[in-house]
Order: sequence, then C-alpha cells, then structure tokens
Amino acid sequence: MQNKKNTSIIIADDHPMLLKGLNEELVSNNYKVVGQATNGSEALELILKRAPTLAILDIDMPLLSGFEVIKIAKEKNILTKFIIQSFHGESEYILQAKSLNIQGYLLKEDSFNEIERCITAVLNNKNYYSVSLGNSLLLYVTEELQHLKLLSPSESTILKLIAQQQSTNTIAINLSVSLRTVEKHRSNIINKLNLKGEANALTSWAIYNKDIISSL
Repeated sequence: MQNKKNTSIIIADDHPMLLKGLNEELVSNNYKVVGQATNGSEALELILKRAPTLAILDIDMPLLSGFEVIKIAKEKNILTKFIIQSFHGESEYILQAKSLNIQGYLLKEDSFNEIERCITAVLNNKNYYSVSLGNSLLLYVTEELQHLKLLSPSESTILKLIAQQQSTNTIAINLSVSLRTVEKHRSNIINKLNLKGEANALTSWAIYNKDIISSL
C-alpha cells in the first residue's frame, strides 16, 4: 500500500457536517484531502482536474449522483479509485455499484476504522463492501449480476429499450426486426433473469432497475 501522505483524496457529500467530519477524520489520520465538493458536478470537475488517488462520494447529490460521477469519470479513463459512502444499503444500490465495478461501498453509520479498512483494501485493488450489508445481501447481488451477464448483446439492447418503457411493437420497429424476434428475446431474458409471476414482470423489473441496465 502506498504512503498515506501520497494518497490524494477527494470527498463529496451534500451534507456539510458529514463532509466536514469525514475531512477531519481523514486529515487527522494523515491522509491528504485535496478537494471537497457538495454536489456531483463539482465533484466530477475536481476529479477530472486533480485525478486523485481516491474519491469518496455520496450517492444522493445535486446535479449529478455519485454513480453518475463515477460512470463519467470511468468513461474518460480516469485512474482514480472510488468508494461510495451512503445511507442506502438496499440491494438495488449495491447492484448498481457492482455493475459499475465500484470497489468500495460503505454505510454512513460505519466507524472510521471500517472506512480505513475499506481505503486500504481499495488501494490494494481489492473490493470492500461494508460488513453491515451482510453476506446474504452481497450473495444475492452477485447472483443477480451473474444473471445479467448471461444476456447476449441483442438481449441487453432490448432490455434497455424495455427499461425505457418501449412496447414490443416499438422495439421491433426501432431495431428493424419482427415482433416474433422481440418476443423470443423477451422470453429468453425472462428465463435468464429467473423472473416469474405476472405477464408484465419483465417490464416492471426493467423499469425498477433502469439505472443498472443502463450500465450494461
């Protein structure tokens, strides 16, 4: 692991007191905080300008979410490593983090000792998700991701269009394929995702998970 003082960190949170507290903890433990932001746009600008070793971001921020910041930064080939720190511990947030290959995920209730363990792991190219999340949740999310990885490129494209609430007929027209082809792909997607229940189960699932699907 590299020296703490050589580890440049940018932190972002729209709660001033939480931002201040995290900054004080990091500085008092000899980390080098090179920038702070209170919204996603500001965080992205700092990351692109300073290219820090690490960025610790909240999810829910004005202008751009933490996930959006990370996605854009990765598309620009920024080498910064990312940790999410959030109040959200629900599966859909963890699934989205893992789909973006975010190495660290912490809950804001975690102690600084756990934050430091996460930092250490991420800087050593390891994943670290808060122990508060529990193994069963992480296992469920991992299985969901494995299901998504089973989709073919055509199925992924159709799933994205379903998430945009496009009908089977509209998808067929937009992709210049037959209705039967789209229906066959829908059936394959349902089977691969292990979706059961009512007829619109796939549409409901896709709309609910549209942020995750957009990263496929």
